Order: sequence, then C-alpha cells, then structure tokens
Amino acid sequence: MIKPRVVPDVSIVIPVYNEEGILREAVIGLLDGLADHELTYEIIIAENGSKDSTVEIAENLAAEHAEVRMFSLGEPNYGKALKRGILEARGTWVICEEIDLCDLDFHQRALELLRHGDADMVVGSKAMKGSSDHRPLFRRAATRVLNGMLRVALDFRGTDTHGLKAFHRAALRPVVEQCVIDRDLFASEFVIRAGQVVRVIEIPIRLAEKRPPAINLLKRVPNVLRGMAKLTYVIRFGGEP
Repeated sequence: MIKPRVVPDVSIVIPVYNEEGILREAVIGLLDGLADHELTYEIIIAENGSKDSTVEIAENLAAEHAEVRMFSLGEPNYGKALKRGILEARGTWVICEEIDLCDLDFHQRALELLRHGDADMVVGSKAMKGSSDHRPLFRRAATRVLNGMLRVALDFRGTDTHGLKAFHRAALRPVVEQCVIDRDLFASEFVIRAGQVVRVIEIPIRLAEKRPPAINLLKRVPNVLRGMAKLTYVIRFGGEP
C-alpha cells in the first residue's frame, strides 16, 4: 500500500545500525509521545548496514504506521545515512535524533526556538554548561577530544556537533548538499558549515546511555582521524576529499 504524500510539519531522521534490541520500543515510544503534539510529523529510519534483524523491524514499523518511513543504505555509514535521511525529509523542520535518546524535551525546546525565529539550527549539546552527560567517562572524554580537535583545526566555537540537531529544512538543505565528508564526521562538517551561513545556537541536554555503542569507540578512531584530515582540508582550503 502506497502511503499518501502528506507534507508534515516535522521530519525526524534516525540513523540506525544493529539496533534490534531497542528499535521497536524506541519508535513506538516516540510515536506515543508525539501523539500529544499539535504538529504533524514523519519518522525516517535511516538503516545503514545492520547485520541483525534491524531491517526487518524497521520495515514492519513502516508498514504498521503511516508516519514511519525507512530506507536501507546497505553499508555501515552513519554520516551517509544521516545525509540521505535529511535530503529525503519533507517537513518544514528536521530533527536529527538518536535511537537511544528520542528526546521529546529537546524537540519541544528546539522547535520553539525555530518557530519564533531565534535560530535556523539548534544543537543539543551534551558538553555545554547546564547539560547532564551520564555516559561512561571514556565516551565523555572522547567528545571533548573531538571538540578540541575541531577547535584547533577549524576554529570551532561550539561545544558539540554530534547527536541531536533541529533546523529549518529549506535554509539548511543547501548546506547538507555541500557537505562531502561521511561516516563519523558528517555531523561535524554540517554544523560547522551551517554556522558560517545561518544562526546556530546550542541548548543543553540530559544524556544517559541506554545500551553500549553499536560500534566500539576504539575501532572508530582511525576513521575519525582520516575524516578530520579531510574535513580540515575541505573547510580550510576548499578542496575535494
């Protein structure tokens, strides 16, 4: 059955990889929470290279709920999946979510700022003053190391680039299309480029880990270092990756 192409107010993009343990519960909980909101919405599950039953669960959710869409990228690439999800979004506003967060409080605060014209992009920061980050110490330290690298290499003045983001789709779509880095650092390139052309503000969030990371943090280090070198080159010198 083909779903009607009703244009929603908000598109929620959620990249997922090997999330069979929490995917259904998280999406159903998000649907229940959104039912109390006046805005219309769609949820886009951006599956990327899962080796468990994530694809099947996502397909079932899309078949059961008119508000849910999904695609399967076929390779484990968070940034590429997030970028495609944003480009496929149809809402006036887009929220980039994480399946282990589904933070409705962030949605409400960010959308209020966007609707009132206070910003074009709102970043949910887990590192700024007023935030509450209850992840393991090693993961909190990794966030600060990445921020430090971005600050030194690219003069980044914020406190976070990964995780929750909300923005005006029409204003930021050209920025998304301009981004050339994928995998772990697409989100960093997106936020940094956005800050060069639109108003970006950060708001603090509360963060607690609901499950261990789907990909071991140490295994991501080589990709992050390569991505950082490419990101510095394309932002500083306007080159191709």
